[in-house]
Amino acid sequence: MTSSPQEAVGHRFDPRHMQHARERSWAALEGIRQRMRPGVSEDEARAAAHEVFAELGMERLWHPVIIRIGPNTTKIYRERSEPDVRLGENDIYFIDLGLVFDGHEGDVGDTFTVGHAPEQQACADAARTLFQRVAEAWRQQGLSGEALYAFAEQEAQAMGWRLNHAIKGHRVSDFPHAVHKAGDLGEFGERPASGLWILEIQIAHPTEPYGAFYEDLLTL
Repeated sequence: MTSSPQEAVGHRFDPRHMQHARERSWAALEGIRQRMRPGVSEDEARAAAHEVFAELGMERLWHPVIIRIGPNTTKIYRERSEPDVRLGENDIYFIDLGLVFDGHEGDVGDTFTVGHAPEQQACADAARTLFQRVAEAWRQQGLSGEALYAFAEQEAQAMGWRLNHAIKGHRVSDFPHAVHKAGDLGEFGERPASGLWILEIQIAHPTEPYGAFYEDLLTL
């Protein structure tokens, strides 16, 4: 795999299982998206998420289910949501999942809108576009983790959005990846290996109270 201690894996690690966990995690996210309706609260959406997980045979969570609605989409994972926020008729929300399948960690996130919310939809689209630009820079230029987030900052500014600097990506592996103490992707001074790192992008409107989130596994 790699000689870097920050990219160490356990004895059970299998790239095929990592890909399976990724695919199942995206399927779970889509299942939750299909259940999102105006009026739902974040707590209710999380409860519905566990129904989806059971259908897909998820083994466990490795981080809590995060669903943010409306103004809460500007918050990072460590922050508590403002209470009593429900999905409006014309609104934005994101889903962030950390799931374990076959002993391997999936971590996916995406942002969606309901109703007629063109400004919020532009934000969701921008998060996906920025992710793709940064991931392609990693593939084509071999940038380090640090350089990837410097590049992300430049691109976000050029696109007219504010990058959330508290979100810097991280390792995944066979569960639990935390034993390897790899730190954030944005602090990794080497070129990240394929299939081991999650690139996270969170942006916000420069003046309005909404943002967007997208994350996926960096793979060649």
